[in-house]
Amino acid sequence: MLSPAQRNQLRKRAALQAADVAPAMSMAGATAYEQQLLQLNQDRLRLKQVQSEQGKAELKRSLIPAYAPYIEGVLSAGNGAQDDVLTTLMVWNIDAGDYAAALHIGRYVLEHKLKMPDRFERTTGCLLAEEVANAALKQQKAGEPFDRFVLTLAADITAAHDMPDQARAKLHLALGKAYLAELDEAAPNAEGLEEARANLARAIDLHSNCGGKKDLEQVQRLLKKHAESTPTVPGTGTPPVDETSSPNQGEGDQTDPGTQATETGTGEPPAN
Repeated sequence: MLSPAQRNQLRKRAALQAADVAPAMSMAGATAYEQQLLQLNQDRLRLKQVQSEQGKAELKRSLIPAYAPYIEGVLSAGNGAQDDVLTTLMVWNIDAGDYAAALHIGRYVLEHKLKMPDRFERTTGCLLAEEVANAALKQQKAGEPFDRFVLTLAADITAAHDMPDQARAKLHLALGKAYLAELDEAAPNAEGLEEARANLARAIDLHSNCGGKKDLEQVQRLLKKHAESTPTVPGTGTPPVDETSSPNQGEGDQTDPGTQATETGTGEPPAN
């Protein structure tokens, strides 16, 4: 295991060497890269000895930290040179369940159009979107929350990348479910409701059998309930403005506390 000083040296060396390699070229030949690639091949041999998928994921979780200094160095100064260590560690983070770390690497991989190893059939954008969505939907089905920030980040960085409609539908479905899970049905937040509705509707539009129709119906009921509980000015659809004037108007700010207008019973949703 590397000492803190050695980790810092590796990070700096990786940054310097990554900065020296032109975009679309390979990191092959760079000392730090070659060392990490050698370590990666040795770790792959260890993984091949494990048959359990859960066992492989657990082993990857224990192996990943050793690559962190190199990854940090490349991401901080790299020009987009082809890097199989980087792309492999992106996938390993997905397998290990660290989706935020995978997307952190994935943003760089997508930005610089790095190629995935030949064994991967899906494009990088599709792989990131679908794997994160699958993990989220699995947790949501089990009644467990999934970090909405991770889903939002996955949607943002893959938005411009081509993928099958069903893959993108999964991501919007998971996002819609995440927004819905955060809502308080007794006092639903209008913005959260609209985000849930938009994502679920988009998922169904992309793939009609994605499984989001019941969720969308629930959101639509909550939207209707929210609209009915919010008072509006007749004919305008907008909330009324409280124009109650102070009885001491023109005499300074000495308003009698007993005459101040209240805002209870407005039906407005609580602020996030």
